[in-house]
Amino acid sequence: MKVFYRHYNKKDRFALENIVREAWNYDRLASPEIARQLARVFLTSCLANSTYARVSVVNGEVKGIIALKNKKQYKRSWKKSFDQMIAILQLLMNKEGRKVMRLFGSVSQLDQMLLQEVGVEYEGELSLFVLDKECRGAGIGKKLYQEGMRYLNENEIASFYLFTDTSCNYGFYESRGLLRRIEHTKEVFVNGEKVSGN
Repeated sequence: MKVFYRHYNKKDRFALENIVREAWNYDRLASPEIARQLARVFLTSCLANSTYARVSVVNGEVKGIIALKNKKQYKRSWKKSFDQMIAILQLLMNKEGRKVMRLFGSVSQLDQMLLQEVGVEYEGELSLFVLDKECRGAGIGKKLYQEGMRYLNENEIASFYLFTDTSCNYGFYESRGLLRRIEHTKEVFVNGEKVSGN
């Protein structure tokens, strides 16, 4: 198995959208087309909120990404914001897409509430960390995470946060010294069915 790590570039988007879509079970929330668009919105939003993004490439295919934000260096990129806006507009053009966006808007509001409640001014954020399920357990995610931590260390970022949900592997983060600071239970229902992992 050939594995290497490099900076994200736009041609990685489609592979990463599929990884995000599968990791967060978007096809349980919506039709395949809306699930694809939702993954694009999520990915472009995370990238627009980051200053660093690195991908893992396994046997020539992109299999994961870590994206982080250095709050001292962060300046909103017009190009990334434009990509995010186009993705959101495409999703909002469909009734089903608008319904799913409302659901995710409420989750985003909850994230901001939790950040306020914890009462800490963090210097950085882990915006996105996802790995193709085929590669889990092979040390690829561990190395990708180390790449992100190196970026934080090089930029002297002493504290950072991330948001997770119940689908997260908490043990991975806790074994690396991260602490759960605050949590809130929110039950999410789609078409009358409770969705796990939120």
